[in-house]
Amino acid sequence: MKRISYKGLLLMACLLAAPAVMAEGPGTDNLPDPNETVAQLSNGLNTVWMLLAAMLVFFMQPGFALVEAGFTRTKNTANILMKNFVDFMVGALLFWFIGFGFMFGDGGFLGTPHLFDYSFWTGDGLPSAGFLVFQTVFCATAATIVSGAMAERTKFSMYLVYTVLISVCIYPISGHWTWGGGWLMNGEEGSFMMETFGTPFHDFAGSTIVHSVGGWIALIGAAILGPRIGKYGKHGESKAIPGHNLTIAALGVFILWFGWFGFNPGSQLAAATPDDQVAISTVFLTTNLAACAGGFVALMLSWIKYGKPSLSLTLNGILAGLVGITAGCDAVPAWAAVCIGAICGCVMIYAVEFIDQVLKIDDPVGASSVHGVCGFLGTILTGLFATEGGLFLGGGWGMFFAQLFGAVVVGGWAALMGFVIFKGLDMIHGLRVPHRIEEEGLDIYEHGESAYNL
Repeated sequence: MKRISYKGLLLMACLLAAPAVMAEGPGTDNLPDPNETVAQLSNGLNTVWMLLAAMLVFFMQPGFALVEAGFTRTKNTANILMKNFVDFMVGALLFWFIGFGFMFGDGGFLGTPHLFDYSFWTGDGLPSAGFLVFQTVFCATAATIVSGAMAERTKFSMYLVYTVLISVCIYPISGHWTWGGGWLMNGEEGSFMMETFGTPFHDFAGSTIVHSVGGWIALIGAAILGPRIGKYGKHGESKAIPGHNLTIAALGVFILWFGWFGFNPGSQLAAATPDDQVAISTVFLTTNLAACAGGFVALMLSWIKYGKPSLSLTLNGILAGLVGITAGCDAVPAWAAVCIGAICGCVMIYAVEFIDQVLKIDDPVGASSVHGVCGFLGTILTGLFATEGGLFLGGGWGMFFAQLFGAVVVGGWAALMGFVIFKGLDMIHGLRVPHRIEEEGLDIYEHGESAYNL
């Protein structure tokens, strides 16, 4: 039997389709506009990508919960889990109520509030409801970082108040200066950043805007709260208080690592064009390489420094690399991502030691070091390694100083507000539970139930 060629098949298809086309009537009035169809498909693909990324970032919430629970003691596990649920539940409601308007509304210091209204935001063809959801999961991430640093001794009621304030005030205002189109990221001619540094502040996915904000507030909160009972001896020597389950802590880190592939690549907010696809793939690669480098360097350094390869420090090294690359994941080459991850994994170990043994601040999970120190460090390293504008790649000092300035301003804002909030709450009502409750565990006294009924 003689085979029919592809050209023959195409001709037959055209002949069969002709009557249906002619039935529509003369002319092309009833045919869809190709440009409009392409735009609709493009917006649809971008929307699906944004919402998929939001799902991945939301999945980081159980990751944080497992890391914090694993690094702390059995008697406080229910309290840790409850705080992680509250961070998202309360944060999502309040960010929808007022925080989104403060962050993305028109204005100078902060945006115009739009109570319960998100329709004012129109940009890039994306639905405003979807963009609100995407930004909500980032806000919740900033809030939950503090939970681990203040674990095992904080009144649950006072933690609720803090969660309200970070979702309504702290995060949206500094977020307005940056992602909300404010002065730190204003690249227009004659703007403050362009006049001063020749370039705006760059934080692609939130090393400073999300992680450093949470990290510095965590440090201030832990300092005001004071160390856990038994953490320091009579002469000020630090004593280890091991977490109850490194297995679930490790699972939490794996979940966070997975969620970061929505956190960083998802910040592109588009996937329809070839340029978007290259950008997403590049960010995916730099994010993963930095995590691997951070974890491996932390493993090797802990082995050299303490004689054993520490699992807990390796886990935090992975997170340090992820936090550090988040600012410049779109702007640095692959080899630079490895450098940034390695530097953050190394510095994290010394930061944990300095905060614990020199500052005498008890941070059970190392949140201040991982998110505060490495978020700050990753932001300024972007000014060194960025392909366009980085000091090491021929860009001069402008971007480096812009990054340093932005990281200091946002970090200073977070630390100041954290001090005001936690000091005020401590003076008014007291942040810390009584000693008896701390010794016996917060689960029963604060929540009336235990995570483990042994």
